[in-house]
Amino acid sequence: MNQRSLPLGRPIPRELEQSEPFIDLDRLLAAILRHVKAIMVFTLAFLALGAVYLVVTTPVYTSMTQILLDDTLSRYAEDEQQSPQNSQQVDTRIASAVEILKSGTLAERVVAEAKLQDNDTVLNPSVTPASVVKSWIKSITSAFSVATPVSEDAARNGREKKAAAMVQQAVKVERVARSAVVAVSYTSPDPKLAAKVAKTYADAYLSDQLGANFDASERASVWLQERLSDLAQRAQTASMEVEAYKRANNLTSTRGELMSEQQLSDLNSQLIIAQADVASTAARYNQFKAILEKGPENAVENATLSSKEMDGSVIQNLKERYLAVSKREVDISKAFGADHPQAVSLRAEKTDLSGQIYRELQQLTASYGNEYQVAQSREKSLRESIDNVAGKNSDNNDALVHLRELEQKAGALKAVYETYLSRYEQASQQRSFPIAKARIISEAGVPVSPSSPKKAMTLALSAVLGLMFGSAYAFFREMQERSFRLSNDVRSVLGHKSLGYLPIVGKKPQPKRTLKEALFAPKQEPQPEAETLPLERMTRVAWDAPRSVFAETLRHAKHACEAMLRQRPTKVIGVVSSAPNEGKTTVAANFAIQLAASGRRTLLIDADLRNPGLSRMFNPPPKTGLMEALAGELSWMQAIKVDQKTKLAVLPITPREVKSREPFSNETLSSPEMADLIESARQAFDYVIVDLAPLGPVVDAKMFAPHVDGFLFVIEWGKTPTRLVKDLLDAEPEINTKILGVILNKTDMAELPKYSDYGGAEKFRTQYAKYYTD
Repeated sequence: MNQRSLPLGRPIPRELEQSEPFIDLDRLLAAILRHVKAIMVFTLAFLALGAVYLVVTTPVYTSMTQILLDDTLSRYAEDEQQSPQNSQQVDTRIASAVEILKSGTLAERVVAEAKLQDNDTVLNPSVTPASVVKSWIKSITSAFSVATPVSEDAARNGREKKAAAMVQQAVKVERVARSAVVAVSYTSPDPKLAAKVAKTYADAYLSDQLGANFDASERASVWLQERLSDLAQRAQTASMEVEAYKRANNLTSTRGELMSEQQLSDLNSQLIIAQADVASTAARYNQFKAILEKGPENAVENATLSSKEMDGSVIQNLKERYLAVSKREVDISKAFGADHPQAVSLRAEKTDLSGQIYRELQQLTASYGNEYQVAQSREKSLRESIDNVAGKNSDNNDALVHLRELEQKAGALKAVYETYLSRYEQASQQRSFPIAKARIISEAGVPVSPSSPKKAMTLALSAVLGLMFGSAYAFFREMQERSFRLSNDVRSVLGHKSLGYLPIVGKKPQPKRTLKEALFAPKQEPQPEAETLPLERMTRVAWDAPRSVFAETLRHAKHACEAMLRQRPTKVIGVVSSAPNEGKTTVAANFAIQLAASGRRTLLIDADLRNPGLSRMFNPPPKTGLMEALAGELSWMQAIKVDQKTKLAVLPITPREVKSREPFSNETLSSPEMADLIESARQAFDYVIVDLAPLGPVVDAKMFAPHVDGFLFVIEWGKTPTRLVKDLLDAEPEINTKILGVILNKTDMAELPKYSDYGGAEKFRTQYAKYYTD
């Protein structure tokens, strides 16, 4: 075993711990292995509960049908195409359908159609603890109430209501994902009943939708028919008022207009035409009059006529002859001179033609003047007629205003009547189309296996719950773990060196059995518990089993003491613990025997004056001891008892002296006599081992500390709290600085490897066992 020498005046420095991961899988696995038995017990217990649940629970079956909500099914029965709906409207429509399927009214309809009011499976479902408690309460309350007779109709109605309530509780309606499909499922102990109710629910919903549409159309038709009768009567009355008013005010109309208005319109049209004629004739007359005013000489040059006036007229022929003569006369004058007889003759013909043209223009001007006068006369006559008719209409303006009001009223009533008549026809047609906006896409079938309880799922859930509770129990136990389990705990918490583990002494370990042997092996008769090792033998374990783990740990302690106290020729070592019953006396006795057996002169002093466990091991009890030596009644050498086998010298305490001197034990241990005794012992022995009282209950060890070179601190493995030891040592620095090492006593060597990390020395205990033959 590797050791190192450290200064005596200070404790072993704590090693810096390396940064650890957030979850140490090795430690987690080790913790699980430590509590695997408890986890398995919880798991088996929950599996047993799950099996009991499967046995006592009545199986139930679930049948499901699916309904598709489809608005396009009624598109052929509707004249107008509906606008597409947004997602919110679709969600609202589907949610409304789900609530209708869950409603009590539909449940009552299902009960009536499927005749479930007398079905015992529906009325009296399987018994549950809650139903049992309710029945007890009901029976207790009914015992103090007076029963009233119930009629047969009331009883039947009550059964129907109860059946509807039970069906409503057992049915489950939910939307399938984000689709327009609604799933309706019913659960019952009877698979055929579950299929029947689920199918009836789907049919009842479709019938309810058809009935709702028919009822709505029927109510709309009745209301529209009443309104149509009223509107027809009111429209007829308004029309008769219009006609009566026309007759009373002599307002005759043709083609929907009054005659005076029609006559005025015709006169205005004629006046417009007459004004156009006056303008046209005036323009022609003024044109020809202007030509005549310029004289005969210029008549030919200014006689510019329109093509309509010139086509086929005399003026046109004369003008063509005039132009031809003028051209010929110019040619002859150029050829023969202006005085040529032919030229003179042509000028004379030219003058005659000009006169004829002028006379024709005079005749046309006179004709156009007459047309102009006639047009003016006609315009004047039309204006007089219009003024006459307009004068008559002005007298009827007040009557026309009231007539327009009457006509508007009659027209409005007629339009409303026609609208309502069209709606009435549509409602009448829709009643004849038995189309619901839903259809069944999955028929309800008879289930062949129960939906609850599911055996595999129940057992799996039981196992999971068992593992969870077992893990929680293991976690709780781990959180309560505040004791020393490993040498590393000693170093990290106390900062001291661990000298090793001392196994449990006193009981023979029972052989372990596997789980298979524990469950299936034949029962064995209970064997009596092994005898507790006598105290005399417990003090001699290191001598009786020198090749045991126990003896090896004490040899490690001996080596540590020699290494750390090598400059002391005689070593005074105190053996202490923090609490009683940690085995310090057994450790002190075996450590002293180990030293004596190695040839060292060793003295073992029982200094636990209040509880001298070492002295009680003597048989017969000693008659003299430490207290007599300190009192001067005899020499301390005379009070020593020597073991003949190991040559170990023991200074005991007589039992009677414990009671008489117990209140002053601390003064005794710090007295000058005690100091002289220890100094004398240093001269006679190589080792002085002192069994001191625990640090927690009394101050004896603190009072004796000045006489001690070093302490061996004994801690009970897996029991003594780390906080207790740390607080005691922090409060006693004089003892803390003199601790040579810590021994973990009463160690369960079979459980020890379970607390070690992977690669720790404790994991190799089974491999080390070949070196421990005792």
